[in-house]
Amino acid sequence: MERTEPEDAGAEGRSARPGAPGHHVTTAVDQAERTTTGPGRERRATTAPGPTNRAMTSFSPADEEKRRGVRQMKLTATGLLLFVALVYVLATWASHEGAGAWAGYVAAAAEAGMVGALADWFAVTALFRHPLGLPIPHTAIIPTKKDQLGVSLGEFVGENFLSSDVVRQRLRAVGIGSRLGAWLAEPEHADRVTAELAAALRGALTVLRDSDVQAVVGEAITRRADAQEIAPGIGKMLEKIVADGGHNRVVDLVCIRAHDWLVFHDEQVMDAIQGGAPGWTPRFVDKKVGERVYKELLRFVTEMRDAPSHPARGALDRFLTDFASDLQSDTDTRARVERLKGEVLGRGEVQDLIASAWTAVRSMIVSAAEDERSELRLRVRASLLSLGARMATDPKLQAKVDRWVEGAAVYVVTTYRTEITSLITDTVAGWDAEHTTRKIEAHIGRDLQFIRINGTVVGSLAGLLIYTVSRIVGA
Repeated sequence: MERTEPEDAGAEGRSARPGAPGHHVTTAVDQAERTTTGPGRERRATTAPGPTNRAMTSFSPADEEKRRGVRQMKLTATGLLLFVALVYVLATWASHEGAGAWAGYVAAAAEAGMVGALADWFAVTALFRHPLGLPIPHTAIIPTKKDQLGVSLGEFVGENFLSSDVVRQRLRAVGIGSRLGAWLAEPEHADRVTAELAAALRGALTVLRDSDVQAVVGEAITRRADAQEIAPGIGKMLEKIVADGGHNRVVDLVCIRAHDWLVFHDEQVMDAIQGGAPGWTPRFVDKKVGERVYKELLRFVTEMRDAPSHPARGALDRFLTDFASDLQSDTDTRARVERLKGEVLGRGEVQDLIASAWTAVRSMIVSAAEDERSELRLRVRASLLSLGARMATDPKLQAKVDRWVEGAAVYVVTTYRTEITSLITDTVAGWDAEHTTRKIEAHIGRDLQFIRINGTVVGSLAGLLIYTVSRIVGA
């Protein structure tokens, strides 16, 4: 007969007693490390179980409901066993009392029903515990073989679900490209993806430390600038600008500003000229010379400002053309530019400028990601809608997306198959054996009790058939 299953508290108390089945396994809830902190003192450091372990060390209300269903089915199956036993006793007594041939048939059916019920009770019970507490070999399969079952389950998943052929076949049947395109083509879905991308971007920029990014960006710019000679490029650019006359606007601006400055600072200019005169010259001579030099300087700047063909402008053009040529071909000029580049990049002000540039870019991107009407989010949304429309109607693009997804999925499952299956095996290995057994029994035990019921019925029918055949043959 099957033992009545103890309540949870009693079961856990039994598992804590030395010598009880499953005593060597410690539950995740009760697991703790004792660390000595001083003479006669101990500190209990408990590691909180993860979500998976918590799920396997506690019963939810749904689990409790299933356990009640298992207990009810156990009572039903046990009651049926008791019923056929009673029938057997009564039929045997009736046969001995001369009740007739029918009593033999009933007794044979009841006897075989008892045998079938007991055999199936033993088989079902042996999955979860030792029947009657006896350490019979190959019983208590789940608690004793839990780790091996986990390994076998992991291998089964790896061979039958994580193979490249299975993954490709399944993904090809799904048609991810067309489905994804149709999904993205819906405005509300594009809005959702845009919001998720914006949140991911904000999160990534928030996690990154400015000092680290600034150091990386500064090093990358400096290394790239050191590796690349800039003089030839500057020379080509300057040559192109002079040939196209692009520098004339700069010259015009300089002439205008110089003219205006001379007009508003005439006294300072003349005082500077007079101050540079020899001390032995008369004052009125210095004044006349200062006024004359100032007028000539103002006339020169005015003519250069107003006359595009002024000789000074032509001289400036020739100078810039020669300088552009030297930047490209003259070794000394190029070496000087490289030395100047190194000095400029080495200055703290330039490094601070690079750092501030990253801070400004990050702030700009974060603000754009937070604003639903920003140009960044609007463009991303429009791109998603356009991509979705194309994927929904373009077979070539669908095939390309399907191949890419298949390739990525196959790479992941073939490269990380061991890690994926180890998640199963390690998780199962971390479960408490006794509690896991009770939880599995709560989920499948009700169906297993039908095996006992079916065994009783089928055994009775088989016994009746065998007894009938034996009587016919014996007659």
